[in-house]
Amino acid sequence: MTDLTSRRIRQLVDVVAPVMRFFNESAYARLADQPGMYDFAIGNPHELALPAFVGALERQLPPRNDHWYGYPFSLPEAQAAAARALLQRRGLVFAPEDILLTNGAFAALAVALSVAVDPGDEVIFISPPWFFYESLIAAAGGVPVRVKVQPGSFDLDLEAIAAALTPRTSAIIINSPNNPTGVIYSSETLTALGTLLRDASARQSRPITLLSDESYSRILFDEQPFHSPTNYYPHSLLIYTYGKTLLTPGQRIGYIALPPDLPEHPRWRDAIFVAQLMNGYAFPNALLQHALADLEEVSIDLAHLQHKRDWMVSALRQMGYELHVPQGTFYLLPRSPLADDWAFAERLAEKKILVLPGVMVEQPGYFRISLTANDEMIEQALPGFAAALAEAR
Repeated sequence: MTDLTSRRIRQLVDVVAPVMRFFNESAYARLADQPGMYDFAIGNPHELALPAFVGALERQLPPRNDHWYGYPFSLPEAQAAAARALLQRRGLVFAPEDILLTNGAFAALAVALSVAVDPGDEVIFISPPWFFYESLIAAAGGVPVRVKVQPGSFDLDLEAIAAALTPRTSAIIINSPNNPTGVIYSSETLTALGTLLRDASARQSRPITLLSDESYSRILFDEQPFHSPTNYYPHSLLIYTYGKTLLTPGQRIGYIALPPDLPEHPRWRDAIFVAQLMNGYAFPNALLQHALADLEEVSIDLAHLQHKRDWMVSALRQMGYELHVPQGTFYLLPRSPLADDWAFAERLAEKKILVLPGVMVEQPGYFRISLTANDEMIEQALPGFAAALAEAR
């Protein structure tokens, strides 16, 4: 240790500096806990948890045996519940033992990267990204390689991905539906991506691992079909969290699923298990695992979420904001009327409206709105959005 922190931690602090700035120095940091604020910045709930979620936990509270609250790995009944749900929703047969339960997608990504990446390996991630991809890659000893999406459409830029693939590429992270753009990547796009990865893997004589972050795969609008990247490329790991569908981000449970055609299943299972132990016991708590069969049947009201999307998109466009219509997730990504999106977020905060500046997700000139805000917040905040736009002009 030097200067109280290790060199690796100092490097990671630099990587997450924008996140730290937001949570320590922004209007959000100053005002989020103040009464009367309209918090659209983070995907937190602004209503009480679903009764069905609470009931599922309550039913599992009384211990059935003396190990009920002991150290859990991946409990077989929870693995079986997740495998049944994947069969029902995807039509794919996942073996229950191939569902490795984790404490959310955050831990699942950390575990998967620690298995798939050796020090110095390159890992591609798509920008604009979830803002912890780069730091998780760096923490695993990898070299983050960002590839921007196509401007305007926010679709994958396949030519840019092909140009970024090198003999040192060991993994790529794909997030669909994408946070923050809300884009669902099409079957045609994913077919082409799979071909790129197969060809690159053959050239370097080792497979590139695709980490498919599907945290929002059940939050879809307009009956959009969802295409899992794992269906188009065999060397894939499926990452999922229940925190989005249940809107309970503080109750952390998710999994890494090994798709049926992933080669060398047993070696992956063993490696992931060891990585879960070494990454701070990255297993969900016992109560959430006991309740998983019931939790699989619970979801936030997607029709109401779509209503909020349509309401805000229409209202903001009428005011003069420029934004596309997301196909999934619970975010909007309007263009900022000021080139300095941080400054515009501060201006909105003067109207008691908190948003995420686009620079936080590598999309300067935009800002992100979370649709987890409740109806009353939306109704009361809309005049503030209009006033801030008028002032910016």
